[in-house]
Amino acid sequence: MKIVIIGGTGLIGSNVAKRLRADGHDVFAASPSTGVDTITGAGLDDALKGADVVVDVANGPNFEDNAIMEFFRTSTGNVMAAEKKAGVGHHVALSIVGADLITDSGYMRAKVAQEELVKAAGVPYTIVRATQFFEFTSAIAHGGTRGEAIHLPPAMMQPIAAADVSAAVAAAAEADPVNGTYDIAGPEKITQDDLVRRLLAAEGDDRQVITDPEATYFGAAVANTSLLAPAGEAHLGKTDFATWFAGRDAA
Repeated sequence: MKIVIIGGTGLIGSNVAKRLRADGHDVFAASPSTGVDTITGAGLDDALKGADVVVDVANGPNFEDNAIMEFFRTSTGNVMAAEKKAGVGHHVALSIVGADLITDSGYMRAKVAQEELVKAAGVPYTIVRATQFFEFTSAIAHGGTRGEAIHLPPAMMQPIAAADVSAAVAAAAEADPVNGTYDIAGPEKITQDDLVRRLLAAEGDDRQVITDPEATYFGAAVANTSLLAPAGEAHLGKTDFATWFAGRDAA
């Protein structure tokens, strides 16, 4: 199959491309660096000619609320319109578990808007919702830093390795569209504050993590279950924290 990956040069996109090429598919990694701009539409029609599947794992350059909403609305709208014109048979989008539950977050609202555009476009689709990546744990710590300490809520998480996310997205691209959403998550549940403590201990970082029920997740209030995949319904990755940490420098 010819598979076009929007955002194909990023963390997830490059890994998905590698997996799909290894399976014998004709893969094109679409990004501004390869001549495709989904905001202006430049290069998009040419990239999608003859495509069987389009995988969208792109992310915006600016996470400010209005900017990220505009990015996903414009990019997704342009991609879906180009897919209809090209006769693409399957659109795979990567989204976030709990995006519809964390309404204080502009980024989460933008991901929900992206999902709605995909559903309404008339192209067969699969939306893969992932929990937070282990690779983003440092960013969570940074977001909770207050002076010399890190303030984080004791909200439960089920973090997943980016490699497991990439494997799930690649598998979705090779399968038939489900015209719905399914969740993927890591094998272990842990509170957000304890996840950061575990990373800091593994790195030899002696900063203090303070459990703060009033702390937010990148500015958004989160309930204890907002970041968890629905019990019994998620596809679980195999990589736990220890395995991920041991192999991250070699990835």
